[in-house]
Amino acid sequence: MSVALAWAAFALAAVPAAIGAWNLTLYRRPRPRLPAAPARVSVLIPARDEEATIAEAVRGALDSRGVDVEVVVLDDASSDRTAEIVRGLAARDPRVTLRSAPALPAGWNGKMHACAQLAALAGREVLVFVDADVRLAPDGLAAAVSELERSGAELISGVPRQDTGTWLERLVVPLIHLVLLGYLPIWRMRRTTSTAYAAGCGQLMITRRAAYRRCGGHGSIRTTRHDGVRLPRAFREAGLSTDLFDATEVARTRMYRDARGVWSGFAKNADEGMATPRAIVPWTVLLGGGHVAPPLLAAASAAGLAAPAALVPALAATALGYALRAVLAVRFRQSWLGVAAHPAGVAVVVAIQWYALARSFAGRRVAWKGRV
Repeated sequence: MSVALAWAAFALAAVPAAIGAWNLTLYRRPRPRLPAAPARVSVLIPARDEEATIAEAVRGALDSRGVDVEVVVLDDASSDRTAEIVRGLAARDPRVTLRSAPALPAGWNGKMHACAQLAALAGREVLVFVDADVRLAPDGLAAAVSELERSGAELISGVPRQDTGTWLERLVVPLIHLVLLGYLPIWRMRRTTSTAYAAGCGQLMITRRAAYRRCGGHGSIRTTRHDGVRLPRAFREAGLSTDLFDATEVARTRMYRDARGVWSGFAKNADEGMATPRAIVPWTVLLGGGHVAPPLLAAASAAGLAAPAALVPALAATALGYALRAVLAVRFRQSWLGVAAHPAGVAVVVAIQWYALARSFAGRRVAWKGRV
């Protein structure tokens, strides 16, 4: 039995390793091009209690080279100094606009409502939605706009460089790239508009006004928290293509500041992703079987608690998991603590999914910034 389990674990480790190796050749790092006239870009930032990061987010956008940029910030009923900080920046730079969000209508998620309002306020053709904790690099916008044109897609998205500090951040946050690149066949995604391949990162999304309106924009996904998946799906449902690019050099962010933030942050969207009744078991098998089980099986075999013949496939599976995580760490400048504790990090991610599902069954949603 243990030998069969070890070979199954090897297969579950080999699949993401193979997909990830191919995807890394396709997940492009864009380069800015200098058009005859700079692209006119609206950077749209929804902000709710973001006093710690909003100034850097706005300044980063204003420092963009090679584009004609405006920055529109929607203060979404912040209880801190967010609006005051942006108001001061707007007083010094006419490219900054601050607006206050109207009351949240019934049936809308807060961020989706804020983004829909921002799109209506935008004065430029290219719309760039960024979270308030994302700082764009000086050439980041020019590179992203160039990628939008080069790709031919109607919506493109990328994962910014993820800065991490605390131990749980280093274990869990880098796994965004593992799940994205290890399990999504990008070559297939680019050949179809099927919603099965809808993927993106809600921290950074770039589109054009006409395409955004054609798919209904954030209004078409008003009830969701998970715009990283749901907005690309809305585009694909409208027959529009979406694509992914490597945003490591385009922008950077630190999503969370402590272990509690990591747990709550990953749990808040989980019941719209992996933690659904249909998805939780397959994802547990894929992640647990391919990344957590192999070192446990290898240790059991070496200790005489499992068949000796299980040792080779279990070690091979373990090596594949660590190799993929190490390659991703180099490519995306991730923590080596996360690499060393790779199986533990994956186990935490799986635990978060089951926690979110249990809360959902109990009728309790994860609160985020004072809203459920």
